[in-house]
Amino acid sequence: MDGGNYSVVSEFLLLGLTSSWKFQILLFLFFTIFYIASMLGNLLIVLTIISEHHLHSPMYFLLANLSFIDTGVSSIATPKMIYDLFRKHKTISFKGCITQMFFIHTVGGTEMVLLIVMAYDRYVAICKPLHYLTIMSLRMCTFLLTVAWTIGLIHSVAQLAFVVNLPFCGPNKMDSFYCDFPRFIKLACTDTYRLEFLVTANSGFISMGTFFILIASYIFILVTVRKHSSGSSSKALSTLSAHITVVIFFFGPCIIVYVWPFPTLPIDKFLAIFDAIITPLMNPIIYTFRNKEMKVAMKRLFGKVLSVRKSSFMHNLRNSDSC
Repeated sequence: MDGGNYSVVSEFLLLGLTSSWKFQILLFLFFTIFYIASMLGNLLIVLTIISEHHLHSPMYFLLANLSFIDTGVSSIATPKMIYDLFRKHKTISFKGCITQMFFIHTVGGTEMVLLIVMAYDRYVAICKPLHYLTIMSLRMCTFLLTVAWTIGLIHSVAQLAFVVNLPFCGPNKMDSFYCDFPRFIKLACTDTYRLEFLVTANSGFISMGTFFILIASYIFILVTVRKHSSGSSSKALSTLSAHITVVIFFFGPCIIVYVWPFPTLPIDKFLAIFDAIITPLMNPIIYTFRNKEMKVAMKRLFGKVLSVRKSSFMHNLRNSDSC
């Protein structure tokens, strides 16, 4: 099969996580609860930051964008995975598979770069506090966010350029609950050793490169913070610890899946679940529970909502009494 896409496979069969009916019910409850909690938690952060004027700062602007991206991370594969739990034949079309991989790597690549931007934001805030608002202006934040999305898009398109024209003539069974490049390539009707290496190297390079940049950045910032002993440095350490925790949760599974040289399919499935559901839920928990300003702002937001509902209820009650 030379040149062009001579695929005869129009869809892929996803083997999913288990064939046990009882286990599928437990997974359905687990995934549904975590998915809803993740979406509500991240959307609550975005809404809180938008509605609270005193949170209109560079750090919270970036945090709101991280939460927005995490809603995308949760929504790319999880809804279909939940839906497929009760389907005997878990299928996804060829175009659907390509689309899923495109968004997974676009959003994933963007989040990696955004985490570097957030580390840079903390570096400026701690090491150059007098120039913080000048350096991290709204224009600069918007520019850095645009760069993050551009790099994520380029990374994803580069991956797809390698595989979009591969020939597929069967088998079409993919031992996973979603589409990703390593398993997708293995089903092609051609020698894919070099292609697997290129795709893995691409994802592995951006994962490892970003991870080491972040670790080096946080080590430098922590060394700087240790030279101070004020209350502000204590607050900075609390913020940094939240950032570092998020980095470990996000990059740990990525590095094992794309860089670890030995096949570990059951572990890969667990790590894929971790990345798709648990990590997007952990981010709002980490950033809100460790941040007093966010907790106070959320309480104020809930108070406003309850006040509006109470006023609306009383207004309707008076209208009904007058009738």
